[in-house]
Amino acid sequence: MGAMENKQMLQRVFAELAKGNGAPFVESLADDARWTIIGTTSWSRTYQGMKAIRTELLDPLFSRFADRYTATAHRFIAEDDHVAVEVRGRVTTKEGRPYNNTYCYVFRLADGKVRELTEYCDTELVAMALGSPGIPPGAR
Repeated sequence: MGAMENKQMLQRVFAELAKGNGAPFVESLADDARWTIIGTTSWSRTYQGMKAIRTELLDPLFSRFADRYTATAHRFIAEDDHVAVEVRGRVTTKEGRPYNNTYCYVFRLADGKVRELTEYCDTELVAMALGSPGIPPGAR
């Protein structure tokens, strides 16, 4: 797939995320995908493979949310096998904190699947609203 096809695939994925449907996003990830969250928070690191992405990132993350997470993409920039996506996420945590973060995701795709994802976001908001993966905010 070329840059345009990769961009169109991610546009479809994010159209669903804007409606709160995260299944296409997860399905777009290759079994051996690498997801790196930039920064120095307790969430910041590289999650290698779908098992780690699900059990160490997505499950702990979504267990903190009181309502349905939505993510609205505002810009897609594609070149070769990379697509950068500017996104605004919205959700409320179980503690009642708004977690409305702005992201820049840089995807590397191959064979119609996301192979690498680098996430840039407001890490101060991550730490304040989400706590640590093993410890919810306020339980410290």
